[in-house]
Amino acid sequence: MRYTREEYANMQAVQRRVARAEADYARFRAAYLEIAQNEPDHEVALAMIGADMNRAHAYLQALIGLPPTPFEKQPSVVVLREARRLAEEKNR
Repeated sequence: MRYTREEYANMQAVQRRVARAEADYARFRAAYLEIAQNEPDHEVALAMIGADMNRAHAYLQALIGLPPTPFEKQPSVVVLREARRLAEEKNR
């Protein structure tokens, strides 16, 4: 299948936006996980980075065409639970 120049340019632009959104989400997730593991009592930082991570995750899902589901857990809640589980296993 061949694309016109305009279709090809649009496809590349979308791929760049998806790659940027994935990188943003990964960066926020790594920062959130680091704070959750090293400073779990720093609730303000966790809330601020968690909100950014949730927003980046929602944007990434919208870019790739996944519909938002009303009962889906926020990614920050899942990551925080995983960080606490890893910290408990590390302390054993």
